[in-house]
Amino acid sequence: MKEEKAKKEKSGSRTLLMSVLMSSPGPLVVGLGLLVGQSSTQLADFVRRSAELLAIILSYIVYTLTNKQGYTDLQKKARLERMSNLFVGGAMILGGTAMIFITLFSENTEKGNVIPGLSIAVMGVIANSLFWRKYTKLGKETGNQILNVQARLYRAKTFVDGCVTIALTTVAAFPESQAAFYLDFVGSVIVAVYLIFCGFKTIKESC
Repeated sequence: MKEEKAKKEKSGSRTLLMSVLMSSPGPLVVGLGLLVGQSSTQLADFVRRSAELLAIILSYIVYTLTNKQGYTDLQKKARLERMSNLFVGGAMILGGTAMIFITLFSENTEKGNVIPGLSIAVMGVIANSLFWRKYTKLGKETGNQILNVQARLYRAKTFVDGCVTIALTTVAAFPESQAAFYLDFVGSVIVAVYLIFCGFKTIKESC
């Protein structure tokens, strides 16, 4: 029984580490893409990815610390897990708020090259859906709240990347069209509202 539990905890740690490694290039690539493109969706996506990366790194550190062999302070473990989950919720709210602010107050109408952001979004849909499934399974098997919150985060990331993909595909295919303008705008708002909703839900359940 102990061996099976240890195996699942190790699997959780490896999955979190893989999440950190795979999420790390996202902000860099999207940020570099902003040098050649000014889509509000792409700019907001950069802010979101940066906040989420910090949250995932913190979750990995806390999970690794509280699940190492010999760790027996259950009260401290619960407190650290709660802090980690609150940070994840805060990151989602921060990302969503930044997206709304950038979308509403951006004065740039020239979109430029959005291919870097689009490429990351497409890969994100694939990778995040796989992590969503993995974290959901691990969360059910271990009952660990950090893993359960990561499942929610990756569900949100999958949905968000899907919306970003649709918006940026339209911008790339029809850069000067009204459809591109409105999809870029509406895509950002939908993504932002969903992120804020998930963030508040996570914080409420962690309090």
